[in-house]
Amino acid sequence: MSIYTAIKKVAKQNNTSVYRIEKDLNFSNGSISKWNKSSPSAVKLTQVAAYLGVTPQYLLILAEEEKNNE
Repeated sequence: MSIYTAIKKVAKQNNTSVYRIEKDLNFSNGSISKWNKSSPSAVKLTQVAAYLGVTPQYLLILAEEEKNNE
């Protein structure tokens, strides 16, 4: 699982969308979805994690665990 997929999963659990996160955090449209192929900056990942009420480490661990289970 990519970091994008982990964010999408947690966002769904919080009844929000990736689009809403981008809009509320003033990110450009589609910027989080680009994390499917590249890594976000630590600052942006921290902002998204705080928005979702989790830690950046949680998102990274979730992404890594799913990658190992594929």
